[in-house]
Amino acid sequence: MGVSKSSANYVVAGLLLGILMSAMDNTIVATAMGTIVADLGSYDRFVWVTASYMVAVMAGMPIYGKLSDMYGRKRFFLFGLIVFLLGSILCGVAQTMEQLILYRAIQGIGGGALMPIAFTIIFDIFPPEKRGKMTGLFGAVFGLSSVMGPLLGAVITDAISWHWVFYINVPIGIVSLYLIIRYYQESLETAKQKIDWLGAFTLVIAVVSLMFALELGGEPYAWNSAPILTLFAVFGLFFVGFVIAELRAEEPIISFWMFKNRLFATAQLLAFLYGATFIILTIFIPIFVQAVYGGTATNAGFILTPMMLGSVLGSMIGGMLQTKVSFRNLLIVSIICFFIGMFMLGNMTADTARASLTFYMSLAGFGVGFSFPLLPAASINDLGARHRGSANSTNSFLRSFGMTVGVTIFGAIQMNAFTKRLAEEFAGFPGGEAFAGRLEDPQQIFQPETRAEIPEEILRIITEAMSESITLMFTLSLVPIAAAAVIILFMGNARVKTSQEMKESAQ
Repeated sequence: MGVSKSSANYVVAGLLLGILMSAMDNTIVATAMGTIVADLGSYDRFVWVTASYMVAVMAGMPIYGKLSDMYGRKRFFLFGLIVFLLGSILCGVAQTMEQLILYRAIQGIGGGALMPIAFTIIFDIFPPEKRGKMTGLFGAVFGLSSVMGPLLGAVITDAISWHWVFYINVPIGIVSLYLIIRYYQESLETAKQKIDWLGAFTLVIAVVSLMFALELGGEPYAWNSAPILTLFAVFGLFFVGFVIAELRAEEPIISFWMFKNRLFATAQLLAFLYGATFIILTIFIPIFVQAVYGGTATNAGFILTPMMLGSVLGSMIGGMLQTKVSFRNLLIVSIICFFIGMFMLGNMTADTARASLTFYMSLAGFGVGFSFPLLPAASINDLGARHRGSANSTNSFLRSFGMTVGVTIFGAIQMNAFTKRLAEEFAGFPGGEAFAGRLEDPQQIFQPETRAEIPEEILRIITEAMSESITLMFTLSLVPIAAAAVIILFMGNARVKTSQEMKESAQ
């Protein structure tokens, strides 16, 4: 189905490397941002380094998915890989913050193609009974990259320089490029179709406006400021235009008829909810560890290792069982583990033992791991090859969108709770206000050398405030997790059918 058996392993290796790069890129850069700002300056614009990449990725995902359905997967995966590598090299040589922002956008234009198309290629080249194992492997890499990125970014920045956070993509990408060009012989039949230019234009403007509003709202612009309100208004206007364009297009970028399929629709909602809740674990557990237990950012990154292993295990189990057990039953196990793990995390205090934290987040990671292979598989389960790219890119888009929304909402909740508690504790406290004003970046303020300068009583107040604000956020995340549990119940009894079962049902 596209490649010989002997070549399949090389193709999978090439795709895995591409996924590893694109999935890890944002988290690995986030860890290095402090050093980048110190080197390039322009602290007031550093948020655009992340925003420009995310906007480009999000805007491109649905478009690449549709184009790969129309004209083939290989050319667009290679295009995305080449543009991503070019952007990585340019980022590494950037001399100003403005250059870095522009080059990150170029990197994002390529990155938007890699993950959704890679998953789709797997479904093209492997029969159903082997897809589970492969998607489980891909899901494990996705989960691994989400957790490994912050740690790797800290290590590379400390040991070499922040430039190598970008340069490290080059050797990985070249190997991926060679393997796909050499071993992937695409056999998917394609036919020239009319491109939905109006849909593409309105979608890009809508996504760009929304992403910038979410990335820039609260900091550096207030949520009720004119720039943010304008961005939301532009999003609303062009999103309505996009929906109208898609309903009228001969070959829409996102086919709304797919949402009439219960399995597809529920998988998209779940991708959004899982993305919105899982991302807060990878960001805020290291902060909790630094604030409560002390240590460097690199050491805090190591605490995520058990969660990473849990998510990899869950991903592998979910992938292997999807031809034997229904999506719904597997995801019920997933959401129960995720809910219990997050509930326990929400009940932590500053006195919680590190061993307990390790168990809680391992359980949460195990639950989330199931979603990595199962949701893409559920998205395309009832669809033919002609719609797989669009379906898979929609799922990747909504997971990434959920991550952006989750970080924005839960991050605002945590910061508001943290500052409110400090304001209450430091009211009239001699010298307290001076330390409160330095807490905009918790990971910096809780470095060992800075921590040692803080008086013990003030440090206790800060530690408890940080602990309570983060655990409050974990507790509130149970609301979308519970919503996901309800949605799972509506998935039906569908599972991945084997090739033999498909032949028998066709007779």
